[in-house]
Amino acid sequence: MTRIYLADGNPEERAALRLVLEGLDMQVIGEAADWQTTIDDVPEMHLNVLLIDWGLLSTQPSNALETLRASCPAAIIVILISHLDARQQAALSAGADVFISKGETPERVAERLHTVAQSFRE
Repeated sequence: MTRIYLADGNPEERAALRLVLEGLDMQVIGEAADWQTTIDDVPEMHLNVLLIDWGLLSTQPSNALETLRASCPAAIIVILISHLDARQQAALSAGADVFISKGETPERVAERLHTVAQSFRE
């Protein structure tokens, strides 16, 4: 089972994402509403995927993601983006593996997350 850590400042969005993930037979092993909690929790989680809201990253996202990579180098980092614009390239440039728009339908989010989980299993 794919083990996911979910970091998003909006509790309603975290709850909706948890439902999508559980529907895909993925296990949410931890959650955070802020960046500091994410940094503190992640090293101990033994996770496969980090699902992080772009808004939680500090003013230097590449440094923030480098910190996460150092603590869990094998994990896939998926960035959630509210608006598709230059942020999608910025997320990838900062070290994310994948980005997902929060504006996508739940079905499309599920499809993208399923693809991420499949890539981990291979």
